[in-house]
Amino acid sequence: MAEELNAVIVSIEYRLVPKVYFPAQIHDVVHATKYFLQPEVLHKYSVDPDRIGISGDSAGGNLAAAVGQQFSQDANLKDKLKVQALIYPVLQALDFNTPSYQQNVNTPILPRYVMVKYWVDYFQGNYDFVQAMIVNNHTSLDVEEAVALRARLNWTSLLPASIKKDYRPVMQTTGDARIVREIPQLLDARAAPLIAEQEVLRHLPKTYILTCEYDVLRDDGIMYAKRLESAGVEVTLDHYEDGFHGCMIFTSWPTNFSVGIRTRNSYIKWLDQNL
Repeated sequence: MAEELNAVIVSIEYRLVPKVYFPAQIHDVVHATKYFLQPEVLHKYSVDPDRIGISGDSAGGNLAAAVGQQFSQDANLKDKLKVQALIYPVLQALDFNTPSYQQNVNTPILPRYVMVKYWVDYFQGNYDFVQAMIVNNHTSLDVEEAVALRARLNWTSLLPASIKKDYRPVMQTTGDARIVREIPQLLDARAAPLIAEQEVLRHLPKTYILTCEYDVLRDDGIMYAKRLESAGVEVTLDHYEDGFHGCMIFTSWPTNFSVGIRTRNSYIKWLDQNL
């Protein structure tokens, strides 16, 4: 990226679980980004202050999206980012039965059970909740705190028919309200950027979102693209029918997969044209 874009690339080494838990990771990336945006720091690295973007893949895509939203609400930081580029981002923990979660429930690299456990790890929650969360008991109709937020990721309206296919929503009438009481972070937009208010979304910069067919997170990215478009944000949704979660890292022999090379090249091309 640095060579092909002739750009300064900053990789933030944010702290990880179990050393720290949410929202410490958010604080790390926000703090580091604010530091880098100081005029003297930009000057030191010969960075054009009008050509700064933020990006991340998977969990990093979650953090990049969260930073973009925080900056969009800060009068001193609004418009500091020209673009955001999110690669198969993690964006919500309210519905683990979107079509992509159902379709790819046991797909390698990131099966659903593992993704739910990652969320519990992130919040230092109780593993006893995992099975209940898998069937959406944490956002059932009797969990009042979650009902309004679920409307913001209603995939029956946000996803195209080609994605929805014959899948049906999993909405429990009664569930386990204790889960969100003990892990309220599940309903925090800093952890789940997809559930942010429309007013927050409309101030975000031009956005690139890459999604893969064989990925439980596919629909998170597609729904976010739809919500951003509805908020007036210019969005490029780059979907790969032969893609899988993490495929962009497979670009070197002996795992130089075609889809890895194509996703990487498309991502860099978009940045070159828009940054």
